[in-house]
Amino acid sequence: MNALAKKRTAPKEERQLQLIQATIRSVARNGLSDTTMATVAREAGLSQGIINLHFKSKDRLLVETLSYIADEYRESWKKALSETGDDPAEKLAALVAVDFRRPVCELNKLAVWFAFWGETKSRPTYRRICALRDMAYRKELVQVCDELIEQGSYKDRDAETVAACLSAITSGCWLDLLTNPRSMSREQARKICLSYLATTFPRHFSERSANA
Repeated sequence: MNALAKKRTAPKEERQLQLIQATIRSVARNGLSDTTMATVAREAGLSQGIINLHFKSKDRLLVETLSYIADEYRESWKKALSETGDDPAEKLAALVAVDFRRPVCELNKLAVWFAFWGETKSRPTYRRICALRDMAYRKELVQVCDELIEQGSYKDRDAETVAACLSAITSGCWLDLLTNPRSMSREQARKICLSYLATTFPRHFSERSANA
């Protein structure tokens, strides 16, 4: 089988992943409204017919792309927690690290997240997928913060508030990474989050922040 024929007959899951990755690049380059079957086909180096075969429509392709990066994010932080011990400070540091390393923190994927977030008001399906992603992560983040507050006797701290602040800082850093990549790096963004945690949980994060 020649290379072209092999390219056209890739297994279903491999082909769908290739098209989703091409969609990520297209949305990052063109935005949601200007992403079409044609732009995705060009990014993938395939025909529009193959896209129609696997996804039927642009809407279906976009939904599957959003679901893919949402699932990837969830799997990334769950894996990070599974590889961390029971210490809540270690868990919190692991969650912060996930937000600023690959595969989560890539410019194309950040562009896709912000593109979909901008459409959630008018697109219930996008809103549902984003909300489920945010709810699952926020629930875990609040639980870890609550454990750390109890362990460290931080009586004046509220887990919900800390989680909300950390999430807001993370989103702001993501936006800076996307819009000002020359002045913001992933490592710098991680240090900003650790600096916030050092002021919030000084007995657990002051040294981490200083050594970051």
